[in-house]
Formats: sequence, structure tokens, C-alpha cells
Amino acid sequence: MLAVAGALAIFIGLAVGILGGGGSILTTPLLVYVMGFDTKDAIAASLFVVAVTSAFGLIAHARGHRVRWRTGLIFGGAGMVGAFIGGQVGVHLPSAVLMAAFAVMMGVTAIAMIRVRKKITGSIHKGLPLFRILLDGAVVGFVTGLVGAGGGFLVVPALAILGGMPMPMAVGTSLLVVMMKSTAGFLGYAVKFGNGTFVSWNPAIHINWLVTIVIAIGAVAGALVGSSFVGRVHPDRLRKAFGWFVLVMAFFIISQELGATIVDFAGDSPVHTIEVIAGILLMIALIIFLVRWPTKEPFADFDDPAEAAEFEIKNDRG
Repeated sequence: MLAVAGALAIFIGLAVGILGGGGSILTTPLLVYVMGFDTKDAIAASLFVVAVTSAFGLIAHARGHRVRWRTGLIFGGAGMVGAFIGGQVGVHLPSAVLMAAFAVMMGVTAIAMIRVRKKITGSIHKGLPLFRILLDGAVVGFVTGLVGAGGGFLVVPALAILGGMPMPMAVGTSLLVVMMKSTAGFLGYAVKFGNGTFVSWNPAIHINWLVTIVIAIGAVAGALVGSSFVGRVHPDRLRKAFGWFVLVMAFFIISQELGATIVDFAGDSPVHTIEVIAGILLMIALIIFLVRWPTKEPFADFDDPAEAAEFEIKNDRG
């Protein structure tokens, strides 16, 4: 089973390296349904894997000068706060709520990948739209920490729109953001405050480190290979194909959770049904908030004045 998990992890890493996000959302189902992890253990382990994978993918993109550090650190810093809080909340929620919310997250990820993206254009402003970046970062970070998904599918377009970045630059920068958020989310699940010490390992979390490290190694290998293909493959076609695969997985998880719900309901335990419905509605509300929040003109974060001038000339021509 370790070999199977490693092979699947390579596939996940390829998606992370090429798309800058989205692929990591398969880590939790891999741990739950293939390796038999408990839901909360799987989410914590997934966040660890995503953090490590993103860190190595970030190195490759940084060497290719495809990372905007200032914007990424601001967005990621806000995301860390939200992710840690999300992890602290998630560890106390029923597994049914977490998996139902995760399935909704997968469905939204799939739809975002499948739909046709419009061309993003922008202009240069004197400063970052700081409030919007901090708010988006914190909300997306909370979702990341809660359900264990890197949220790259939300981060990449946010960086492209708010930061005025071309897609390859947004992909590279998103890995910095995802690494920061996933690390904080993992700590949110893994640590506990009190009980005689200021902070300690949460006894409710039991991670099989052998399996987790094997998956992390496979995902890192895939991410390093995938990052070398950025700009060489047609990203839209790959994104759509991967999106359909994620959508099928989302329906699979929903069917699993609804099956458990029906069994519990037949046994006169309707609380499980309420938990699943509440989790789904909560995630839908959060996603609607992210999608519907008004966006101002994109901002182009350039450290090089010559690069900024070139960007402005291109936009004037367009």
C-alpha cells in the first residue's frame, strides 16, 4: 500500500507543480480512503504534506524568477492567522462536518478548474489593496486550516487579479502562500494549549509518520518535475481534465458521507444528518462570500521600475 500511496502522491505533486494548487486537495481523500486514516488525522497529515510539497515547488519557481515575495508574504501572513484558527476549530468539529465541507470544497475547486477563465488585465497603483488582500488571505486561510486543502485554486486567481500578475508568476507566488497557510493549519490541528504546559501536542491527533513522509516524498518529486513543465504544457486543457477528475472524487466523498448519514438516520440518530447539512451550508456560504466580494482594479506589484513600465506599455496597447 505504501507503493500505491507513493505513486498517487507523485500524481498529486505533478498537479501542484504545474497548476500551483488544486492537486493538494486529493491528499486528504488519499489518506482517508486509501490509507485508512481518521478524518482529523488525515487533514493534519495532509496539511503537513502540502506545506512540504509547496516549499520544494517554491524553490523551483523561485529559481525561475516566478515569485513575487512581497505580495506573497503579505497574503500568506494573513492566511497563517486564518489557517491556525481554522485548525483549532476543525479539531473540535465532528468528522462528518469536516468531510462534508471538504467535499463541497472539492466540488468548487473542480468547477473553478473546468470553467473558462477570462483574460485578466490590470493597471498599476501606488499601493497594494491591503484590506482586500488581508481579508481574502484570512478567509481562504481559515478554509485551508479547517478542511486541510491548500486553497491554491483560490490563491492563484486572487494573486492574478489583486497583484496584476501573469499566470506563471501567480502560480509560483501561490506556492509561497500555500506553504505558509498549510504550516499554520497543521500547527492549528497538532498543538494544544493548557494542561499544565503552555503548548503541547494535541493527543486527539495521531499521525502515521511513515506513511505521511512517503507521501510527502512522492508529492515533492512530482512537484519538482511538474514545475519544470510550466509554460511547456497547455495549462487550460490540463486544468479542465484535472477538474473533472476532482469533481468525480467530490461526488464519491458526498456519496460516502450520505451513505453514513442514511445509516445513522435509520438508527434514530438524525444528529449526523444535521451535521452534514450544516457543514455543506457553511462551506457554500464561505465560497459565495469569496466569489461575490467586489474586486477593485488589479494591482501590479513590481519591484523593478523597468518591468513596471513594460507592463504599463503592454496594457496601453491592449
